[in-house]
Amino acid sequence: MVTAAENEDKALDRDCTTLSRHVLQQFQGFSAQAQDLSALMNRVALAGKLVARHLSRAGLMEGVLGFTGDVNVQGESVKKMDVYANDVFISVFKQSGLVCRLASEEMDEPYYIPENCPIGRYTLLYDPIDGSSNTDTNLSLGSIFAIRQQEGEDKDGKAKDLLSTGDKQIGAGYILYGPSTMLVYTMGKGVHSFVLDPSLGEFILTEENIKIPDSGSVYSVNEGNFWQWEESVREYVRYVHRTEGYSARYSGAMVSDIHRILVQGGVFLYPGTVQKPEGKLRLLYESAPLAYVIQQAGGRATTGRMDIFDVVPEKLHQRTPLIIGSKENVAKVESFIQNGD
Repeated sequence: MVTAAENEDKALDRDCTTLSRHVLQQFQGFSAQAQDLSALMNRVALAGKLVARHLSRAGLMEGVLGFTGDVNVQGESVKKMDVYANDVFISVFKQSGLVCRLASEEMDEPYYIPENCPIGRYTLLYDPIDGSSNTDTNLSLGSIFAIRQQEGEDKDGKAKDLLSTGDKQIGAGYILYGPSTMLVYTMGKGVHSFVLDPSLGEFILTEENIKIPDSGSVYSVNEGNFWQWEESVREYVRYVHRTEGYSARYSGAMVSDIHRILVQGGVFLYPGTVQKPEGKLRLLYESAPLAYVIQQAGGRATTGRMDIFDVVPEKLHQRTPLIIGSKENVAKVESFIQNGD
């Protein structure tokens, strides 16, 4: 029988397991790499806290909601929160001393921090606000991030070493801005979740070594695009419509949908269309980081025809279709696509 004192000790130990402490524990020591990655994750956490604070006051402050009137490199209208969150990540990592380059969907080219580059050998790739269309309606949003180590010299400032497969990521994760602010990350040693405790100002460990179910009932896809997909994808959706036990869940914020699938099992689809077979999602700072998380949890991520980690990008903002989630659900979608080829 567990005593009240033992329960209290466990609760206290959990409350003391902050994000930075957990990263150090993952590497079982205070090596230079462990300290670097702990410091980097601390910076990611700070960016998340700043964005969460800003979002919590949306509607009460000017300049938070609505569009800027600009268009980003992807040809998409820019929300004010996109700009704010991108600026937050830049400001936070300027102070890190570790990150030489930042790359996001809001910037045409990588952003260099010259004062960090002599010693900073890391690059942060990120989507500052995923699901920004939800901002003005008070729905869930997210941030996605990946950490890579700079390889070779980058004399021309083209960051060509970033044009490599997803297995070059040394860390990845996301921040979910919902009823609570949650951070989920992996350093290739399992997937772990943390919740921001506002009273402490710290992300506190909530679950270690998360495992995605081998199959699940949830399918998440924007069915408004149904007639733009190739026939094999439409056939899969018809299959789930006529098969008992499936539930459609789609929020318009990928981080929210992926987190649901991580916890409950199922599959998220963002396929290409007949006119744009490359899809909408960016490989380096959306598809690959989320694939790293899901694969570390025991799931799979593919384009429908090949593993996401096998895709070699030709440009920084390369897009890719994405089918991600529980192994069995992903395999079922693949079977329709491959039978349609």
